[in-house]
Amino acid sequence: MKLKHGTFGKTLIAAGTLMAALSAHAETLKIGIAGPVTGPVAQYGDMQKIGALMAIDKINEAGGINGMTLEGVIYDDACDPKQAVAVANRIVNDEIRYVIGHLCSSSTEPASDIYEEEGVMMITAASTSPSITEKGYQLIFRTIGLDSLQGTLAAEYIKDSIKPQRLAVIHDKQQYGEGLATTVKNILAEAGTEAVMFEGVTPGDKDFSALIAKLKRNDIDFVYYGGYHPELGLILRQSREKGFDAPFMGPEGVVNSDLAAIAGKAMAGVLATAPKSFDQNPENAALVEAFKARDEDPSGPFVFPAYSAIQVMTEAMTATGKNDPYELADYLRANRFDTTIGEIGFDEKGDLTEPTFEIYTLHADGSKTPIGK
Repeated sequence: MKLKHGTFGKTLIAAGTLMAALSAHAETLKIGIAGPVTGPVAQYGDMQKIGALMAIDKINEAGGINGMTLEGVIYDDACDPKQAVAVANRIVNDEIRYVIGHLCSSSTEPASDIYEEEGVMMITAASTSPSITEKGYQLIFRTIGLDSLQGTLAAEYIKDSIKPQRLAVIHDKQQYGEGLATTVKNILAEAGTEAVMFEGVTPGDKDFSALIAKLKRNDIDFVYYGGYHPELGLILRQSREKGFDAPFMGPEGVVNSDLAAIAGKAMAGVLATAPKSFDQNPENAALVEAFKARDEDPSGPFVFPAYSAIQVMTEAMTATGKNDPYELADYLRANRFDTTIGEIGFDEKGDLTEPTFEIYTLHADGSKTPIGK
């Protein structure tokens, strides 16, 4: 029977439109992806974003989760703690109950307080500060190791292989960078290598002449830097220009091609700790090609941890047939998962039970090579 364009027909059309809209809403499960889209470390946010979105797309291509299509929703916290709190509140108000992020530890920690209170599951693929998971929270997880592990690896390598006579430990006064620098300094001090200098720089500074002059006056022969690449790149370039040529070492926060763009040839030979190069794993070869087909770089340290964060979250949804964050959290702690970063499990704190970092030599072209290879 053909519907007439009268009031009854219009009512039926409106009702059908409403039901379709409600059905579409019910069949879409939104996952927040929170990190820096803008600001000096936006490149790290891009690593997290491309990893998470690729995982979402692959899952959707395979039919989604429990009859639902996944949708990644991007939120920009600029790696600023105050903005991260605002983002976390927006996510709660947007009724999103699952988050991949945040990225900088100083942003992740205050955001995690809000998520735990509001019943939102958060898995960070990049934040390494131990304090994030030391509060006994149920809903906070990570797919990357801790500063305490990364710092220990760096300190042991410095002690056993570098054996500096005049050590400087520099940091960027932020939770991530200063935390790592303190760990390295303390471990080396316990082993008998005291830092001659332990100083902070201010993020955003452009002129490091005073710092470099002090490094030279103190005859520093090795520098450990805790922080991100923008400041280190300038320190490296200006150091070489001013005749200070001691080797440097940093964490995964300096591992990206932008360091080469800032430091130029001065980057060559810098050492860094970072997660394994998961893009080099033959089991991830097809996925690496999928990234490259999108003109995306799969080699960043947070790409595959972000992909794996989506993997474990959605596997828990499939296995339980539910979407309740608390039930998913119980499942994550009770099981092991085959992911793009390997087989993983979580302890009671929400940390990986077997996290891994490696030491790399960085090259002026932006690439990196594991030590000893």
